Amino acid sequence: MKLKIKIRHIVGILIGLAIVGFSFLFLYDIQSRWFKPFIGVGIFVMLLQFWLDSLKETKRQKEVELKFLEFIRAVSDGVKAGIPIPKAIKELKGADYGALNPFVKKLIYQIEWGIPLRDSFVRFGRNTNNKVVKRAMTIIVEAEESGGNISEVLDSVVNSVLQVRKIREERKSNTFSQLIQGYFVFFVFIGIMVVLQVYLLPQLGDIGVTALAGSGMGFGGGGVSEGVASINFNLIFIGLIMVQGFFSGLLIGKFSEGKLMSGLKHSVIMMLIGYLAFSSIVGY
Repeated sequence: MKLKIKIRHIVGILIGLAIVGFSFLFLYDIQSRWFKPFIGVGIFVMLLQFWLDSLKETKRQKEVELKFLEFIRAVSDGVKAGIPIPKAIKELKGADYGALNPFVKKLIYQIEWGIPLRDSFVRFGRNTNNKVVKRAMTIIVEAEESGGNISEVLDSVVNSVLQVRKIREERKSNTFSQLIQGYFVFFVFIGIMVVLQVYLLPQLGDIGVTALAGSGMGFGGGGVSEGVASINFNLIFIGLIMVQGFFSGLLIGKFSEGKLMSGLKHSVIMMLIGYLAFSSIVGY
C-alpha cells in the first residue's frame, strides 16, 4: 500500500502534536502522573489515521478478491456461450462489482480503445495491487496466448481463488484462539510488571533497609540502598513492555494472516495499551 498524505492525516498529526505540546506546557512542570500517558495518547492520535488506512486497505483487498470471483465467473459464462473474451468483458459494463468497479471500468475502456488484451489484463492485475488477482490474470494471459481452452482456464482460476480464500479462512479460524491467547499473555505480562513496581520492589527495599539497620551498618556512605535506588526500574519495565508488545504483535500477525507486516497493527495496539496502562497505574 502506497503511503498518501491527505488532509485528515495532517489534521491528526496536528492534533497529536497539540496533545504532546499541552503535556509539556501544563503537566511537565508539576510532575503530573498523567504527563507521559498524555504523550502516548498524542503519539497514538498522530498514527491513528495511518492505522485506520491499513485496516481499510485490508478490508478493500478482501472485497476485491470476492468481487473478482464474480467478475471471472461472469466472463467465463460469456465465453462458454461463444462470446469472445473482449466482448464478454464489455457486456459487464453496467455490472456492480463494489471495490473492483474502478478497475473493471478501466479494463473495459482499454479494450474499447484497442489496447491489446494481454496488456489490459496485466494492467488490471497490477492496478488492483492484489497478489491473488495478479497471479490469476497472469495465468489467463498465458492461457490466452497459448491458445488453450480459455473457459476451462477461467473455471480453474475461479477454483484456485476459492481454494486460497478457503485456506485463509480456515487458518484465521484455527489461529483465533492463538490470537486471544497472545493478547491474554501480554496483559498478564503487564500485570506482572505493575505488581513488581508497585508492590514487590518497595517491599524489597524496606526489607533491605530493615536488615541493614538490624546489622548495625551505617548509611552514611550510601552502600547497597543507594545502589538499588539509582536503578530506574520504571524505564526498564516500560522498555520490556514495549519490546514484548512489538514482537508479540508481529507473531500474532504471522500466525493469523501469514505476514509479519500484518502484525504491525497488533504491535501498535499492544505497545500503546502497555505504555498507557503502566504509566497511568505506576505514575511513571
